[in-house]
Order: sequence, then structure tokens, then C-alpha cells
Amino acid sequence: MSHRPFPGRRSVLRGSLAASAALTLPTALGSAPAFALSGRPEAGWGVQTGDVTCDSGLVWVRSDRPARMIVETSATESFRNVRRWHGPLLGADTDFTGTTRLRGLPSGEQIHYRVLLADPDDPRRTGEPVTGTFRTASARRRDGIRFLWSGDLAGQGWGINPDFGGYTIYNAMGALDPDFFLCSGDNIYADGPITSSVALPDGSTWRNITTQEKSKVAETLAEFRGNFRYNLLDDNLKRFNAQVPSIIQWDDHEVTNNWYPGEILGDARYTEKSVDVLASRARQAFSEYFPISTLRRPDGRVYRTVRHGPLLDVFVLDMRTYRNANSTDDQTTDAQGILGAEQLKWLKGELSRSRAVWKVIASDMPLGLVVPDTGDGKPNIEAVAQGDPGAPLGRELQIAELLRFIKHRRITGTVWLTADVHHTSAQHYQPSRAAFTDFEPFWEFVSGPLNAGAFPASALDNTFGPERVFVKAPTASNVSPAGGYQFFGEVDIDGHSGELTVRLREQDGAVLFTQVLQPGRVGQ
Repeated sequence: MSHRPFPGRRSVLRGSLAASAALTLPTALGSAPAFALSGRPEAGWGVQTGDVTCDSGLVWVRSDRPARMIVETSATESFRNVRRWHGPLLGADTDFTGTTRLRGLPSGEQIHYRVLLADPDDPRRTGEPVTGTFRTASARRRDGIRFLWSGDLAGQGWGINPDFGGYTIYNAMGALDPDFFLCSGDNIYADGPITSSVALPDGSTWRNITTQEKSKVAETLAEFRGNFRYNLLDDNLKRFNAQVPSIIQWDDHEVTNNWYPGEILGDARYTEKSVDVLASRARQAFSEYFPISTLRRPDGRVYRTVRHGPLLDVFVLDMRTYRNANSTDDQTTDAQGILGAEQLKWLKGELSRSRAVWKVIASDMPLGLVVPDTGDGKPNIEAVAQGDPGAPLGRELQIAELLRFIKHRRITGTVWLTADVHHTSAQHYQPSRAAFTDFEPFWEFVSGPLNAGAFPASALDNTFGPERVFVKAPTASNVSPAGGYQFFGEVDIDGHSGELTVRLREQDGAVLFTQVLQPGRVGQ
């Protein structure tokens, strides 16, 4: 593919970490900023960019005190001919976080930016600039696209281990110089406390950096905010954030395990039993700690389309907010399903209008892999497939409706990407193998975790005829990152041929599996 080089990115990033030196004391950074701090505002949590398009992008920062956010952009890392953007006033109402939208950017160009935090009472007093860089999407097909995806960070008690080097998988991902990173959910584990040490099967010890907010399940807004701050104690992640834009979606662990609207928890760890209350607090913290284009809208929704030039549209789903209750999922009618009626209508409309060569459906849960929910002792289902290989039932009915729509509207180039199950695999769905046959073949690729427990491969449900072409997973449950089985995926779209190549990679970047897809086919 004709992928552009990334000049000067590494040297730019040296400056982005200058404000991160204070992170050697995580407990201090885990607490809320104090109003009586001396000196100038600091941004010790780094910078992020998100939902970057051909001409726009979002820049995020967090201050250690009240400050005015200012963003300066330039075509060069020397910051000549600077363009200045005045952002919001950062205060306690947003946990001192803020996002500034950059508009009117040149397409297909490297954008160098720096964030200044100014004293609200004296704009001349600014902290040390924190720098980053990103590429806007190209309006020219021939430039091609490379992006990565994965999910599941700091789960099952496996947090930032300084002996292990922290979240080292981000170094392997950054080395591939992607245009963006799609995080397919479970950005935090709000229901997963992190202790200072965990005994490993071989007799050694896994050590975690700990904070007060990660010592228990998150219930208050402050505790949810602390969960997001925890991951930003990792220098690998902060370096990656400063060089690669993100597209973020959420799944269950941003709130609590396997949650659904209206649920009342029976978990004795929680004093707040209403999942709706917890989800409201989690959504606020989620919107504060990630640059997401739709969360500032009146409806505050997570699902959205991110357009990346003529080659690619990314349809980001939300399989948590609108789902029905987890159950045995064997009902013969199901209007709500896992997406809800309104989101399904939106997705159909967006797919119909898309003129992109490739249409990536970013699904936070897999389609044909059985994901159980046995938290209340019942054989309930958490995802879509319920293990019955026959005609669609329950949430499968909604997916069958969508697959039928894609076929009959002749929508080409759909590819499903997901995480959630803590192993990596590739499934090809084929009507000739399926109980439900009114669809065109398509691929689903699974990756993750980034830094969490790894688990055995999930069982397949034959309703949509999946064939597991590749899988790598442990045979034991909750294998630590020290035991391997940490994964991410790569997608390359060639600007000349239009071919899409998927590579499933291990933690160090080694390629495990490759699949090349041809453009212009209904389904895929």
C-alpha cells in the first residue's frame, strides 16, 4: 500500500512526556486537583486525539487545577505559522478535563499540536506545553489506510506492572504507525479492584501500581473518574495517545460486568444497587476522559459514524445502552434486541448512505460466539448467540434482520471487528453452513485483550454458519499478561487495489494470521 511516512513523530513525542515526570507518585495523581497549588497548570496525564476525519479532530487534556485550554497547531514540529484554538475552561465540573474540536484542517496531512494550560486569572501564566501529532484522513483514495483495533485494559486484577514494563503492547502498536486505533470497549474495569500483588501459578508475583479509586468497585463519580485516570499512569499508553488518534466505544466493564438497563445488582460489593445510577455516573466519566464527537450532543450517545475518506467508514456500535435484559435469549420475537430499534434504524440508514469502499462495523460484542452470563446462577446470555444452532431466536433476530438488509440493499464491503472475549480469532460466516441463509458471506475478526486476563476460546453458534478459520487462546482461564495471549489486530487498505488485509498480532507485534479481502462484494 502507498502509506505515507510519519516524519518527525518520535522527536515530537519527546516533548509530550516532559509533563509526565511527576507520575512516579501515582497516589498523588490519583487524587482530585487542589485549588491551592502553586506554580503553573500542568498536564501530567498527557494528551489524546479522537474521531479524526479529513478536516477535523478532537484534542483532549487534563489539568491539575483550574485552567484555560489552548491548542496550537502547525504543519511542522518546529511550530512555525501556528494556528491557535481557544478551548474550554477546565474545572471541577469535568474533573479538570477538556476537549477542543479542531476544524478546517488539511486532509491527509500530519498535524503537529501542543496544548497550553493557562491560569484563568492571568492568561500569560501557562504551563509547560504538551505536544502530540496525528494524521488527518486523506481525501485521496491512493494514500491508503492503516489502523489497529483491540480492547480490554487492566481487567481481572492485572494492572500496571512496573516489573513487566507496564502496558508494553502499546509500544508494538505505535511502531506500526497507524492512522488511528479503534478501542472496542472495556477501556477500564470499574468492577475490578486492583491489589498491590497477585500470586502467579509458577510461584512468582505480579506487582501492580495501585490507587485509592482502584481499591474497590467503582460506585461514585469520583471512583469512576479514578478508574480512567489509573490507565493514564502508564507511560506507554500516554506515548501512544500522543501519536495515534483513537475511536473509542464502550462495553460492560466501563460500568459493571454484563450490565443491562434497569438491572438491580445482587453483588454484595455494591452499596448502590441500581445499574442505571451507576451507568449514568460511568457515562459522565467516560465522556470526560475520551475525545468522542457525539457525547457532547443533547442525546449523549456513543454510537456514531466516523468517516475516514473514500476508502473507509467506521460504524461504532453501542451494545450496552439499548439492549434488553440478559436472559436465556430464546424468545421468538424481539423488537429491542441488543441494539434497540432506534440504533438499528440508524445503522441501516448509515450503511445505505455510505459510499466508502469498506464499511467496518465496530461491534463491542461478537455475533456467533456464545458469551454466557451466569452471574445470578441462571444460564443467561450476554452477547448475541445463545448456543441454539437453529433458526434465529432472541437477539439473533435483530442481527438476522440487519444481515438480510445488507444483502438485499446490495451493500458491499462490510467487515465486523470486535473484542470482549479475551482471545483472538477469525470467523467466516457462510449461508451454506447456516440455519438462517438470507445473507451474504462476511468475516468477523476478534482481538484483545490489551492487558487483562486471557480466556479459552468461546463456543460457536451455527445460526449464521460461522467457521473458525483461526484462533489463539489459552486452555486455562484468566492467564495473566505475563503468560502471553495479549493481542491486537491490524487493518491495511491498499489505496490502489482497494484490497483490505487483516493481520492478527501478538503483544510483541508478531503476525499470527493474515486474511486478504477483495473490494466490491456484497457482504464480504
